Amino acid sequence: MNWFFDVIKYRYAKFNGRARRKEYWMFQLFYNIFFILIGLITGIGLYSDNTGEFPVLGPILMGIGSIVLVIFVFGLMVPSLAVTIRRLHDINKSGWWILVGLIPYIGPLVLFVFCCLDSQSGTNKYGPNPKCIDN
Repeated sequence: MNWFFDVIKYRYAKFNGRARRKEYWMFQLFYNIFFILIGLITGIGLYSDNTGEFPVLGPILMGIGSIVLVIFVFGLMVPSLAVTIRRLHDINKSGWWILVGLIPYIGPLVLFVFCCLDSQSGTNKYGPNPKCIDN
């Protein structure tokens, strides 16, 4: 969980440097866990609104859940982009490679493979290897 909060607190809009795989994937793990939990709250509100079981609670949960979901996604858009770009820097790719994810079907797969690759050993043009620094 510290990896998630470290990205938000200390590296919120830091696009330079490198991010090791552990930092990237731990951020993505907790981002998706929180996203699913907020989505479940919204879904419970939608379900209870459609069945009529909780006539007051349903719209409240849907409304609050939707607002929290929008704030969550937009609030974490910058750190998510930053950690992905730093991850690309770690394998000695330009941050502009993030745009490959916009290509339908194949783009997200290429970006996924890039994010799974091991760090480039030693120092590259984006900085020193974070594995050597963080250990």
